[in-house]
Amino acid sequence: MEITAGGLLEVRITPADVGKRVSVRRVEAVVSGSPEFTDTVGVLTSWDQGVLLITKKDGQSVRISESSLVAGKIVPAAPARRRGPAASFEELSRVAARAWQPLESEPLGDWTLRAAAGFTRRANSVLPLGDPGIPLDDALARVTSWYAERSLPAYVQVATGAAGTQEMLGAELERRGWVNEVSAEVRIGALAPVGDVDAPAAEAEAVRLTRVPDEEWLGRYGKVSDPDLARRMLVEGPSVWFAALPGSRAIGRCVVDGRWAGFAAVTVDPAHRREGLATAVMAALARRALEEGASAAWLQVETDNPGALALYDGLGFARHHTYHHYRAAS
Repeated sequence: MEITAGGLLEVRITPADVGKRVSVRRVEAVVSGSPEFTDTVGVLTSWDQGVLLITKKDGQSVRISESSLVAGKIVPAAPARRRGPAASFEELSRVAARAWQPLESEPLGDWTLRAAAGFTRRANSVLPLGDPGIPLDDALARVTSWYAERSLPAYVQVATGAAGTQEMLGAELERRGWVNEVSAEVRIGALAPVGDVDAPAAEAEAVRLTRVPDEEWLGRYGKVSDPDLARRMLVEGPSVWFAALPGSRAIGRCVVDGRWAGFAAVTVDPAHRREGLATAVMAALARRALEEGASAAWLQVETDNPGALALYDGLGFARHHTYHHYRAAS
């Protein structure tokens, strides 16, 4: 926080700083005559009628009364990484989009409208990397009508927590009644340690790699109502591999795209969890990706999945940014 020469805290932000990353301190309560303070860091997404709205890196919005502020300053943009490979938000977003392709897409300025008959939110949401080229209300009207024409709910994928992410867009969607239904972390890490990780020897040798998922693989994935549709989507990507242990006790998918290897659909039979099977599957996929020249790894994991978060912590993956799927109000 800013401290003046006289030792006093100072507010050095104004409504003109909307859109910048800030750090503020406010009085949360007064206990026995002494104030208790709370600090908040994030993007200042609005300052209206004496209330500040700050979006934190995990996408949570915090409303703060201007009258409660005791200090505030602009801080540098959130770093793109803390460890592991360097990557910009836009680079990762485009790599992720190529790894999970829709059946149809349509540009709206710099936005991309994506649809895949409802199979996964990622393939049935807007990817807004830039300006839609028309006023936001007009763009959202086009989005909702485009998805309605396909009998699908309208979703916009919004990222927070790194340089160049979309806190302002998320705040504008919330003002218009759009609801954040689910959040997921995008994590990155070095690929070689994943390929070198220790896994049960027998399981590591038993992992089978294929270019197309079979019926057992799709059954373990468990999100498939139309196998033909799922298979059609899952095989699309620059270089796609599927891994499975006998009986599909554990499965995984990896897309190799230049220096990047993207992991997805890592799923283990509940009866065989904590046996190192997910690690064995990921190690086999990582080794194949290394053979194809990849050196960095990425994955997406929902924020309410503690088991997966712990697994990826152990494999050296660090959060790069968080993305959220906002759904249009009914």
